[in-house]
Amino acid sequence: MEKLESCINTLVENIITDYGKGRDIDKSCTFSQPDKNEIIRITEELRNVIFPGHFRNPAYKVYTVRNNATMQIEDLMYSLIKQIDTALRFVSDTCDADDKVCAYTAQDMAVKFLSKLPYIREYIETDVQASFDGDPAAFSKDEIIYSYPGLYAIMVYRLAHELFLLGVPLIPRMMTEHAHSVTGIDIHPGATIGKYFFIDHGTGIVIGETTEIGNNVKVYQGVTLGALSTRGGQRLRNKKRHPTIEDNVTIYSGASILGGETVIGHDVVIGGNTFITSSVKPEARVSVKNQELSVSFRGGQDIQSKDINDEANWFYVI
Repeated sequence: MEKLESCINTLVENIITDYGKGRDIDKSCTFSQPDKNEIIRITEELRNVIFPGHFRNPAYKVYTVRNNATMQIEDLMYSLIKQIDTALRFVSDTCDADDKVCAYTAQDMAVKFLSKLPYIREYIETDVQASFDGDPAAFSKDEIIYSYPGLYAIMVYRLAHELFLLGVPLIPRMMTEHAHSVTGIDIHPGATIGKYFFIDHGTGIVIGETTEIGNNVKVYQGVTLGALSTRGGQRLRNKKRHPTIEDNVTIYSGASILGGETVIGHDVVIGGNTFITSSVKPEARVSVKNQELSVSFRGGQDIQSKDINDEANWFYVI
């Protein structure tokens, strides 16, 4: 037993020594950093506000919509101010600011963000409608709200995007990365996305920071709206690296659309597994060229072949 205690003491001393090397990973001020679990809780509480008839906090023992909303907003206001105040310490403009300055800035940001909730709800209502209109497997809008990962990822993005626009550090990315971990859908909070946005299935979708998406756009699983290259690293910061998708575009599964100068015109249909690095004119139909479907039979019968581009299911939808 004494030998085991000695081993533990030695291990602890080695870890403490390693912590003292002054690297980024050696920071130990855990109480002065944003709380990831609290950010997730705030995100879920915001969902309760967005969908008051579908989700609720069981801790609130209230009987009227007004009383429930009052408790929610008071809770969110307090929690957001605290987390934003902490996050402001991680940017150069406010890292050394007076405590009162940071507290006032955090309060102002929280108030401005919460005042945007009706605006955010307006957009999310269109996303619900687009999901219902675009998916024949959807039984009802309630089913979409309760269960569709695409809608959840879009909702979290829309909330995080408003915080991003206000200049809130860290928290918007923490929110969207939480949604990413839950849904497999990675939407950067800096992306710009219009109304009636529909994500079907969703797993593996990536939407980069400088992506611009118009209204009535539908995206299927495995789609990447990304950068041509990130080898420039931090030198590429604040540059347009991701594509622009105009109104009424459908992008089917596995497609990759890359580059900041790439513009997909309105009413374009992008077929599955396509790889696009240049602009596409409006109303075009893009597919992979010369894919052939071969069907063989037992007993030595001839192989039957069909050009997939001639088929109605050329876009490979699930």
